[in-house]
Amino acid sequence: MVPVSYWLILAMGISPDIAIRIAFGTSLLVILPTAISGSWGHNKRKAVRWKTALILGSCALAGALVGATLAAHLPGEILETGFGVLVLAVAIWMGLELLPKLRKEAGEPRENFGLVAACGFPIGMVAGLTGVGGGVLIVPVLVLALNFPMHIAVGTSVASIILASLGGIVGYIVNGLGVSGLLPYSIGYINLPIWLCLAATSIPLAQLGARAAHALPAKQLRYIFIAFLVYAGLRMIGVF
Repeated sequence: MVPVSYWLILAMGISPDIAIRIAFGTSLLVILPTAISGSWGHNKRKAVRWKTALILGSCALAGALVGATLAAHLPGEILETGFGVLVLAVAIWMGLELLPKLRKEAGEPRENFGLVAACGFPIGMVAGLTGVGGGVLIVPVLVLALNFPMHIAVGTSVASIILASLGGIVGYIVNGLGVSGLLPYSIGYINLPIWLCLAATSIPLAQLGARAAHALPAKQLRYIFIAFLVYAGLRMIGVF
């Protein structure tokens, strides 16, 4: 959502600095109901560890509020490049580090709540700075550090994103109030018409995504996730 929204907003004649913040803030508002919908689908398949999700999500909420505030004061070029670099780094990390873990995926997840809380705030900051829900970081942490099987890591990540996105939404609204050059029908850096168009399709499709995730073997799901990250990262840093 972030790259596509950003390019569409630029085409409307909005300055890059404002456009990237609108893309980030509006994306987080789309993510909120989508995450709620997706969590319901994953929970039906018993793929959400709720205590982990609530602890991680609460810490991420505070971090996302701080991250959104920082994003409101950074140049747009830094935000755009940072987004691309982030997802490329995560793709490389997952490609190199997750493969040795495949044979352990049948094991029981380790719910280390101290580690989860410590990871939540910085993950939330990244979410606020980049307009992503945080799943690109939460899923690797759960798989690599806590031995979560991929399906449970995805479901728990989606649930924690509910709170993480909420913190970013508040940050982008508060820091965007009174800013000139915004699109019509905006509340801070969140544009309601763009949000409505994206949310109307993403919420029902989150249910389809949850079913597809549980129909795919974990190894193939991981490769799809990595391929998506590489594509999004390269586009945002301007490779193609």
